Amino acid sequence: MAGAAAAAPAHVPGGPQAASESASAVQRSGAGIERRGAQSRRSGSSSRRARSRRASPPARGGGLDDLLPVGKRPPAPWHPLPLSELLILVGAIGAVVGLSRGISHGGPPLIAGLVAVAIGTVEVTLREHLSGYRSHTIILALIPVLVLDSSLVLLVAPFGTGLKLAMLVLDVVVFALLYKLLRARFLDARRERVFTRGR
Repeated sequence: MAGAAAAAPAHVPGGPQAASESASAVQRSGAGIERRGAQSRRSGSSSRRARSRRASPPARGGGLDDLLPVGKRPPAPWHPLPLSELLILVGAIGAVVGLSRGISHGGPPLIAGLVAVAIGTVEVTLREHLSGYRSHTIILALIPVLVLDSSLVLLVAPFGTGLKLAMLVLDVVVFALLYKLLRARFLDARRERVFTRGR
């Protein structure tokens, strides 16, 4: 009789209802821990994705993203003197003065003004392009072609259409080669600028 009483389970205060409530509380606390762990894992993966997006290089597709500036504008070698901007301003004034005087009297200031504007513009666009700040591939590839075409027109104009077609083919080949080289150089510079900015 005493052995049977000793073998009986101890009395639990509150009965079976209290035991089930404590078990459900344990389950709820375990579920809360799992939810917090899943949330922390999701937030960690999202922050890693955000960091990889910030540090990733630009897409090679190009488009309008290349026209948007990245970072700060690269300073000129003669900074803080705005030499290119002054050239553009003085050249614009000279071009206006030349146009106001007419073709017969205003030829020299008009030509000098256009040359000054061209030099200042080419310097700014080339500096921005080679540093990866903004793409000017088409303009920079087109300027040598226009210079070559203008110089050849003076020589080829008296001749037949065959030489003119050959000159057009030469223009297309030179433009395609310059475009490819300038595009590759810009992508390398833009990728390096994005990486150094993300660090």
